[in-house]
Amino acid sequence: MFSTLSNTIEQLKPENISEERKTLLQPLIDFVQQKSDNHQAININFICTHNSRRSHLSQVWAQVASAYFNILDVHCYSGGTEETALFSKVAETLTNQGFSIFKIAATNNPVYAIKYSDNALPVIGFSKKYDSPFNPVSAFAAIMTCSQADGGCPFIAGAEKRIPITFEDPKISDGTDEQSKIYAARSLQIAAEMFYVFSMINK
Repeated sequence: MFSTLSNTIEQLKPENISEERKTLLQPLIDFVQQKSDNHQAININFICTHNSRRSHLSQVWAQVASAYFNILDVHCYSGGTEETALFSKVAETLTNQGFSIFKIAATNNPVYAIKYSDNALPVIGFSKKYDSPFNPVSAFAAIMTCSQADGGCPFIAGAEKRIPITFEDPKISDGTDEQSKIYAARSLQIAAEMFYVFSMINK
């Protein structure tokens, strides 16, 4: 992994995750463990309303955590209840935390390649609906990263498991002096929780 990203990972403190949050994360641990035990592909779709902030951060950090702990055949996706665009502050935040990010397509809904290692397949980041053809259609865990999407999507077609793991929206800081700090903190919280999940998997 890139050195700046490795330094960021070293600063994560999964041991500080509250018992309440660990309880929320346990169903995802169980899903990954079951798939791993059965030597099946581990498909995870992180879903939020706009697929612009929290769902992308979760997708990226879960993919990195699986690679870090050498959990094989993990494929992380993200989607929204509507299509917008990956918010530029998310790309900036991840870049500052050690990722190499470049645009594949510069449109109103840009497509980003998000790399965590020179030779690893990049995470492809762009806004899309959760049922986009880009995403898996069956045998995946649907992780609801915001309460609006959780409440607004009573049924996710093809999902083998639906798990609410919600995060506070960093959008609340947009337009304020605290924006960079809030986005960085939310990214690190998500990173720590995804690292906790994959650290619990027995190989």
